[in-house]
Amino acid sequence: MALLAAGVGAFAQATPGTGQAMDFSAAWSHLVAHSGKLAAAHAALRGKQLQGEGLQGLGGPSVAVSGASYAYNANLTVDLDPVNQRLLQAGQALQAPLAGLPVPAPSFPSLPSSYTYNQHGTGNTASLSLMWPLYMGGATDAARALVSAQADEALADTRKTSHELMTVLVQRYFGAQLAARAASLRQAAYSNVQEHDRAVEKMLAAGVVSRVERLQARAALEDAHRNALKAQDDAELTAIALARTVGAPGAVTPQSPLFVWSRPVQPMAYFLEAALQNHPGLAKVAAKKAQAESLHAGEEGLRRPQLFAFGQHALTTGNPDWVLGVGARWTLYDSVDRDKMAAASLQQVAQAEHTDAQARNDIALLVERNWRLVEQARRQFFSLQPGADVADEVLRLRKAGLREGTSTAVDLMDAEMYVVKVQTERAQAAYEYVMALANLLEGCGLSEEFAAYMAGADVKVE
Repeated sequence: MALLAAGVGAFAQATPGTGQAMDFSAAWSHLVAHSGKLAAAHAALRGKQLQGEGLQGLGGPSVAVSGASYAYNANLTVDLDPVNQRLLQAGQALQAPLAGLPVPAPSFPSLPSSYTYNQHGTGNTASLSLMWPLYMGGATDAARALVSAQADEALADTRKTSHELMTVLVQRYFGAQLAARAASLRQAAYSNVQEHDRAVEKMLAAGVVSRVERLQARAALEDAHRNALKAQDDAELTAIALARTVGAPGAVTPQSPLFVWSRPVQPMAYFLEAALQNHPGLAKVAAKKAQAESLHAGEEGLRRPQLFAFGQHALTTGNPDWVLGVGARWTLYDSVDRDKMAAASLQQVAQAEHTDAQARNDIALLVERNWRLVEQARRQFFSLQPGADVADEVLRLRKAGLREGTSTAVDLMDAEMYVVKVQTERAQAAYEYVMALANLLEGCGLSEEFAAYMAGADVKVE
């Protein structure tokens, strides 16, 4: 036992188990605070929510003030050639009667061929205008419903991302726990085999054992050393993966142990019902269908007449200009084929309905598969208990046999390595149970309840 404690203590100093200690709840909180993927999903959701809030007043009145300050220069060129022609004709008409009289004939001066008139100046203008859609054929309601459905889709994506991250954390957290446990067992076994190897060396020198048995002990020592190094490398890698997952600056030491329920979880029907109510995939399909229905409503709204009120008032002193009225607009012909557009939006609705039916079948199959995997892993874990008891008893007998001369040191080494193998297999079975449970809860949209299942487990693999 002293050698075992020394081996475990030495391993604790050589592996990443000396980092920041975290239980599972703290690791989840750390992951939520540092996950870029989850933050992006929340940003997309908040953006759609703000968009919906911004469109709440769509279809209401809009009031605008407009103003301008301007300078102008206008030129008007007048062609005077026609006037000159008229004056010449008038002069000729007067000269004919006066040709025989002793008076000079009158003459008319000619004008320039053209004259340019110039006007320039500066000015200011300002006005207040009003536009109020009174009836838009339901298009504004369809627009608000479309954005609301997009927000529902973003919420479903956010929940899906959260559930996926929970499963990833379960994999990395308890994977690190499993690897650290395997490394501890392998290191402790290596320390014990080292002690047995030294004892065999002394026994060989005393002529108690043969050289073949010495070589067998040496081979067992090398095998234990190789397994211990590999287990340590695996533990370091899983610790790094866990730290990167939760966004911790250094290594993370898992504090929550692997667990198994000794009794089965709730019946399959419970999880099937929960999946059909909570799975984010179904919520996303429902949001897609709502979007398609909103688009169809908008297409239909464009067919209807539109009624609006309008007004404008000049912001001047004295007697300002103003106008106020009610207008209507009804598109009689459009280059866009509205019938085809409406039919296309109905096809999108049908697509969403077919997708929903397929998704329900797929989710039901997934839930049944994961439920059965949970039960298989539970039975597997408890079926290994008799093997563990046998391995412990064999080890006890080998120790006693070595003292009595009926067993060899190699037999004892083999017994110890077998105990490590059985204990590692039981820990592996517990890990498979935990992963199957996490996948089952994710498939039902219940990943947030994983901590409750962990707290309610009556078997802890410490």
